[in-house]
Amino acid sequence: MKKISTIIIYFLCSSSLFSSSNYQNIEQLAKSLKLFGGTKASVQWEKIFSSQRHLKRYHLEHLDHNTKEQLQHYLIQHAADSKQPIVPGV
Repeated sequence: MKKISTIIIYFLCSSSLFSSSNYQNIEQLAKSLKLFGGTKASVQWEKIFSSQRHLKRYHLEHLDHNTKEQLQHYLIQHAADSKQPIVPGV
């Protein structure tokens, strides 16, 4: 149920979450944190963002809620099992 709710929220907010400048900021943030969507499957990214322990491991606990949601959406959108994976060095 939680997964379905998350997906619905992403679809409802996707147009407002990713204006072109905001999208570039999230992309730059991901690169600065050395997080590349294609290094993990979407389920793995969901697990990282749902666990405090994982958030600390990836130094994401200090980000505000909105930024975490946008970063999660960006990484899942470009996950290894997505249509547009992003991997390091590309």
